[in-house]
Amino acid sequence: MTTSIKRAPRRMPGWAKALTAVVVVLAVMFAGIRLSLLPGLRDFFGTETRDRTGPALLQSIQDMSRYEAASGNFQVVVDLEKDAKFLPDAVRGTRTLYVGAGTVDAYVDLGQVGDKDVTVDQDRTSATLRLPHARLGAPALDPDRSYAVSKQRGLLDRLGDLFSDNPNGEQAVQKLAVRHIGDAAKESGLTARAEANTTDMLQGLLRSLGFKEVRVSYGA
Repeated sequence: MTTSIKRAPRRMPGWAKALTAVVVVLAVMFAGIRLSLLPGLRDFFGTETRDRTGPALLQSIQDMSRYEAASGNFQVVVDLEKDAKFLPDAVRGTRTLYVGAGTVDAYVDLGQVGDKDVTVDQDRTSATLRLPHARLGAPALDPDRSYAVSKQRGLLDRLGDLFSDNPNGEQAVQKLAVRHIGDAAKESGLTARAEANTTDMLQGLLRSLGFKEVRVSYGA
């Protein structure tokens, strides 16, 4: 009489488990790259987008006394590269080429004009106004005209994107684009254009009210 002896299943060694995990991660990564290169495969699975955003809440209302006298449209190409010490770019590093388009407004704050800044003669035919210098508003990036041209990432950065809540974030290049647009606006003569347009507006307005001579100057 013979009895069969059941052999206990062999346990997988620790190094084999680690190797299997690495293989699975690499397979997922290359599958994602393959899907990005073949849009037809990605469309085969299909995606559906739902907007579950709640209603916007009004935080505050602020009265404006600014006269928006000029607006400039700007575009900048941002080339941002981040390297890691002692590692080649193919392993760790990113480079993003981004086209940023936005606007900057120039305004004159008429709310700062006091009684002493406006002088009218007795016949109400001549008026003298002293206004504050025009200023630049904050640059506003246009998302419809801004886009990433190319993105190059090392192997470790691609793996990090698989587990990141915000893969391929563009906050850094967007901030750089806003800064460069703001710097360009300072050198564009936009404030001088705003002061000239404000002068034309006030002269036309006061002359329509019967003033024959209207002088407008700007100070600090």
